[in-house]
Amino acid sequence: MIPSWLAIGGITFLVAFGGFFFKPRDLKWAVQLERPHWLTFEPLIPVIWMVIFTCGAISAYIVWEAEPGSLKTWLLMSLYLVLELITVAYLPVTLQLRSLAIGTFVGFSGVLLSVLLLLAVLQISGWAAALLIPYTIWSPIGTFTTWEMIRLNPTEQ
Repeated sequence: MIPSWLAIGGITFLVAFGGFFFKPRDLKWAVQLERPHWLTFEPLIPVIWMVIFTCGAISAYIVWEAEPGSLKTWLLMSLYLVLELITVAYLPVTLQLRSLAIGTFVGFSGVLLSVLLLLAVLQISGWAAALLIPYTIWSPIGTFTTWEMIRLNPTEQ
């Protein structure tokens, strides 16, 4: 049997890797968009998300180990997975549809789900909930940045 930490880590890696599937022509669209002047940390964003996904995977592992295989745990694992899918979908969906408004919606969906997941996990483990805090802090920043870019690029809504 595969150890839970390996299964959770492997799924996290595979889903996160899926976010890199977009067309170069779509990336050209994103590069030409005007960005807020305060967005000086953009080169760090991939590293930030790598840390956030790692924290999420560790959080999921802690939750799994608290009650392995229970219905409640499986439901929470599905919420972790949906949250990661939403997060990973942000870039390809925004790029393919060339819509900052859709990107903002996807980002806001992640914000809401992360808060709900954090509150649900808090009842099981304070450490697992604390590991979700980076997501619940960073995701609104990314969502606000996308929303702000709508103002700066009004034709790209």
